[in-house]
Amino acid sequence: MSRKLPIFYSALLLTAVNLILRFVGTSFQVYLSSRIGAEGIGLLQLVLSVGSMALVAGMAGIRTATMYLTAEELGKKRPGNITWVLSGCTLYSMLCSCAVGAVIYIFAPLLAEKWIGNADVVDSLRLFAYFLPANCLTGVMVGYFTGANRITTLAAVEVMEQLCNIVCTVLLLTLWAENSPEKSCMAVILGSGIGSCLTLGSLLLLRLMERAKRGERIPTGKRLLDTAVPLAVADDLRTGISTVENLMVPKRLALYPGEISPLAAFGTVCGMVFPILMFPTAILFGLTELLIPELARCRAAGSDIRIQYLVRKSLRVALIYGTVCAGILFLCGEDLCTSLYGRKEAGQYLRWFSLLAVMLYCDVVTDAMIKGLGQQKASVRYNISTNIMDVAFLYVLLPRYGIAGYFLSFLVTHIINFILSLRRLLKISKIQIPWYIPIFTVCAGVAAVWAAGFVPQSLLRAAAYIILLFCLLFLSKVLSTDDLAWIKGLIYKK
Repeated sequence: MSRKLPIFYSALLLTAVNLILRFVGTSFQVYLSSRIGAEGIGLLQLVLSVGSMALVAGMAGIRTATMYLTAEELGKKRPGNITWVLSGCTLYSMLCSCAVGAVIYIFAPLLAEKWIGNADVVDSLRLFAYFLPANCLTGVMVGYFTGANRITTLAAVEVMEQLCNIVCTVLLLTLWAENSPEKSCMAVILGSGIGSCLTLGSLLLLRLMERAKRGERIPTGKRLLDTAVPLAVADDLRTGISTVENLMVPKRLALYPGEISPLAAFGTVCGMVFPILMFPTAILFGLTELLIPELARCRAAGSDIRIQYLVRKSLRVALIYGTVCAGILFLCGEDLCTSLYGRKEAGQYLRWFSLLAVMLYCDVVTDAMIKGLGQQKASVRYNISTNIMDVAFLYVLLPRYGIAGYFLSFLVTHIINFILSLRRLLKISKIQIPWYIPIFTVCAGVAAVWAAGFVPQSLLRAAAYIILLFCLLFLSKVLSTDDLAWIKGLIYKK
């Protein structure tokens, strides 16, 4: 078994890997947009929305549940029980994924015609159904390796999967798809499925090579259901509502008098703007992947002081990092989107959504910590209620205000969800955040953006913004020499 890394070094490794994978994925999205156009990207987003709903339903919360139960057993010093945990999770995953895959296969013609509005994507939906069990079982194994802190192994396998996915998809697009949006959808799904099968086989082989000792048989059904079902309900409802939302957006946008091509507008926002907006979260992804099992182990061991330390530091890191990224995206977003996609409107939309980056990035970390502390049911309530609000707002606002209505709905619902989640996190961790830290941080970001806006060139604007921001953070005492000492201690002390 490979040596386990401390949480800081594991986070660095995951961060580096996910930065690479996110960069490759975003570059591939740019390649797709240039090959099949904005309308093709819009159609692909609709197909992937249905596929995402099927994947979440088939996964049924098993990835996070496996991660949580594995970390809990290790926290209680019972590694022999992990075999029974994995057995229960595998059986649960097979039942759910096969059932959902059968439903997608049978109803593919109805979904293609009535939901997506293009009968030619039936084969894409059925192809996704074939690969669904393998995708879900991969989630089980990824959850185990993350919960066991086997980060080095997992990172290597994920890089291999992404490379396989990209190579297979590009070959299919070049040799077979012929610029057809329908065939392009099939190529993307087939490439992803091949990569997932490769990952599943590799992780299963690595698990068998561990030759883990099996403890006495233990019942896992109730614990598994208590953990997975709330997550499954939340994920299914959230993804189902999100899918309804994605399918509804082009139709409601078509009712707005100023929108000439609603499918292209939808593809621009979801297929071009959002990948860039969320690209920097690859830095936070390593942290969030490790916070769930780490907090679960601390909770099982009763380490309240450790929990409070992790919550404070993680929120602080997310706040400052989100402020840095928000300013850069606002200052450089228009030039970036124009150079990548050749579409000026994509840059304008990115500037709108960049204003929300601080909240979005903090919400990513907050959501992970809530799950790590066993608050899945609260997360269910928050996500369902805000997603329903989002659909209602979009239905009303899109015909009247177009994409501006989409942005307004996104803003309101995400603010409400973040406030509810943060309030819950602070309550269960029993900590308080000094009021001046978020206020001073955001004010410093606004001031730095205003000052850096006078710099003519994009890269120089970004550099000036970062320098000004950190100077203001030190002047306002949001950052101090103690923080620098803490970072130095992380680097030089394990």
